[in-house]
Amino acid sequence: MQGKIIKGIAGFYYVHAADGEIYQCRAKGIFRKENIKPLVGDDVEMEVTDPKDMEGSIMSILHRRSVLVRPAVANIDQALLIFAITKPEPNFNLIDRFLIMMQRQGLPCIICFNKCDLAQEDERGRIASIYADSGCSVKFVSALKKEGIEALADELKGKTTALAGPSGVGKSSLVNCIQDNKMMETGAISEKIERGRHTTRHSELIAVSGNTYIMDTPGFSSLSLFDLEKDELKNFYPEFAKYEDECRFLTCAHMNEPVCGVRRALENGLISQVRYDNYTVLYEELKENEKRKRC
Repeated sequence: MQGKIIKGIAGFYYVHAADGEIYQCRAKGIFRKENIKPLVGDDVEMEVTDPKDMEGSIMSILHRRSVLVRPAVANIDQALLIFAITKPEPNFNLIDRFLIMMQRQGLPCIICFNKCDLAQEDERGRIASIYADSGCSVKFVSALKKEGIEALADELKGKTTALAGPSGVGKSSLVNCIQDNKMMETGAISEKIERGRHTTRHSELIAVSGNTYIMDTPGFSSLSLFDLEKDELKNFYPEFAKYEDECRFLTCAHMNEPVCGVRRALENGLISQVRYDNYTVLYEELKENEKRKRC
């Protein structure tokens, strides 16, 4: 039987199987001999060893479409970044940091602003314009009023989505709106995991419906970009690309150079001032970090 690993703790792997059940599994010894570690997100072939206690063995790992290093997880298709449109006000610099992190791992991004029932229509429009050319999909929802949930769920359907965002923005409420049932809160898996010895928070997949999963993980809490070179940063601002041919220098950083197409586009309102300001802040951070490394 095939299934997907939705959680791994202390050598046990919890597999959401094709029959809709969740089995506590061990990996076959051959994986250890070949130095292969099953990952959350892996699609696997499994054998049921104890139907009564819902236990099994992982026999083989199917082809991995992708692998993220931090956190270690397989077969993620996209990222969903959740922020509040107000209460708290969105931190656009933080959003850009999240976007860069996800882009560096090759993940398309959806930016979702919750609590839209508390904001005026013109505020939605202002925020949408900031990210209009960022290459990301932007959604506005209200978990409280159940607004925009169906359109967001359509973007997640049939995919495994990594969830990220700060606390206080309603992530849990939003996930509960999207789920058909609370796979991670009820049933066999919570009984097995909550027996007392496994209490550490780990990456896990939440089964939303069918082959649709959301990954909530502690691994996206670190937002340091210091392993990024300052000259690479502009590559993570897609809206700059169409104006870079107008720059005098091929190596233009779009900061203080003369004849810069990106800054001219900014002056003409073709690039978001918010995005450009975030870019300059991050560029200076990376520049200072490179100086410290040389000292």
